[in-house]
Amino acid sequence: MNTPYVVATAGSSDPAQPLVVLLHGRGSSERGIIGLAEHLPAGPVYAAVRAPIAEGGGYAWFRNRGIGRPVEESLTETMAWFRSWLDAVAPAGRPVVLVGFSGGAAFAGGLLLSDPHRFAGGAILYGTLPFDAGVPLSAARLAGVPVFVAQGEQDRVIPAELLLRTWTYLLTESAAPAYARRDPGGHGITGETLAELGGWIRERLAFVARPRANGDSGVKAGWTGLREDGLPLRAGHRPQVSWTIPQEQRSDNAPRELQEKLLSRISTLAGVSTRQSAISVPGATGLMLGPAPAATSDGFLVPSVGEFAHQHPAHDGSLHVALPPVLAAEAVAKGWAVAHPLAGVRLASGMVLVYGPRDDSELETVAAIVQTSHNYATLQV
Repeated sequence: MNTPYVVATAGSSDPAQPLVVLLHGRGSSERGIIGLAEHLPAGPVYAAVRAPIAEGGGYAWFRNRGIGRPVEESLTETMAWFRSWLDAVAPAGRPVVLVGFSGGAAFAGGLLLSDPHRFAGGAILYGTLPFDAGVPLSAARLAGVPVFVAQGEQDRVIPAELLLRTWTYLLTESAAPAYARRDPGGHGITGETLAELGGWIRERLAFVARPRANGDSGVKAGWTGLREDGLPLRAGHRPQVSWTIPQEQRSDNAPRELQEKLLSRISTLAGVSTRQSAISVPGATGLMLGPAPAATSDGFLVPSVGEFAHQHPAHDGSLHVALPPVLAAEAVAKGWAVAHPLAGVRLASGMVLVYGPRDDSELETVAAIVQTSHNYATLQV
């Protein structure tokens, strides 16, 4: 594809600053979306790229076989075209966040899914992921890649089944820390969503700029307290979990006696004290190790008080823990956990909600997950 690149820019002109790429919807252009930069945080460079396919007085990122359904060959070609531009302006090491609206959301999703470690995050606004278009959609594909997802409850442009499929995958199986919004309107960006997107971008880029912590400590990550075959698959369907904050388990909850048995077990881990969580809801029990050294802060939910995990009150029974990112991804992929919406944005990059145990066998596994979190906080994994 030899289509010339047409790019509108805003914000900083410093090529060393993070890059936020704004991807317009079908039939629009770079001029229609670059204005969003006025409402987003100062600091990054903002660039809006014109899609390469002429469409209805504007431009499109791919040929369609139906609304929200890209032709695989077309999507593959335009993603390669886009990456050629991106590699020239954002060499390795420069953080890149994608923000896509409608058809641009599908294009952003394709880029994220094809090469998740290339990006610091992505916003999927009022659009669908490119299902059945040749991009990987495996479990934990987006682990460690924060995603902002917004949808309109009355959207009549994108097929409802594609919106639901996008929402479900991003908030569960993908393992992405997914910050989600559902607006009462239709197919358009609301002021509230734009304000929250701005805060999300600011916090994600600030997190990326932090000194590296546990995730790069050089200590090999592995499960503690499990059999040689490692973390098993969790049986059955995933419980319902709130997509708002506070994040909580809302179905298939652990019996109270198992919650008590689990807390008794994990509160005896070496050096642990228990008290009201410093970050969770009233009645949540925090597991504390004392203030965290700066070099190990990613192993804690609240480094200043040494909180590496907490168990939620009895009506919920789930737990939040900080894990090595690779193990957090495995816990999600095998059905034991879901990523926290602000993991890697405001909180530890490997923070997950672990479902409460339904029987004694699951209690053993959940206790081992918490023990692994404890060892991560003390640099033993």
